[in-house]
Amino acid sequence: MRNKYGNIKVEVDGIKFASKSEAKYYEQLKWLKQAKQIKSFKLQPRYLLQEAFKKNGRTIRKIEYVADFEVKHLDGSIEVIDCKGVETEAFKLKRKWFDRLYLYQLSVIAYDEDLGFIELDKLKKLKRKAVKMSAKRTNRRRSASLGTARR
Repeated sequence: MRNKYGNIKVEVDGIKFASKSEAKYYEQLKWLKQAKQIKSFKLQPRYLLQEAFKKNGRTIRKIEYVADFEVKHLDGSIEVIDCKGVETEAFKLKRKWFDRLYLYQLSVIAYDEDLGFIELDKLKKLKRKAVKMSAKRTNRRRSASLGTARR
């Protein structure tokens, strides 16, 4: 079954993942841990962005950011990882909040068939560049064919 972003839920080791890429990254983390390339990792770590509070007799719920993975590297540093295909407006806000409150590195990654796992920002940049190059080629062909028609 696909979710609203087109992702297919996948189950690996009895754990349900929101997407194939998230499940694939879990497999990679298991391999890295077994190969002693990382100390450990957690699934679905929660980070408090704002405490719950009361206002005008109403209780306003806390706001949390739930990442896909938290990786503890061999040097003791912690990296928070989120597998995304699309950055929603809500995620963009939570990312800013997280960056303000936590010192951990937040890596937003995507899976590309040709490139493997890559930071989402880098992938978007590569795709924009490819679209520009394709548009230039199309324009060159169009102007070349127009040029011969005039002759």
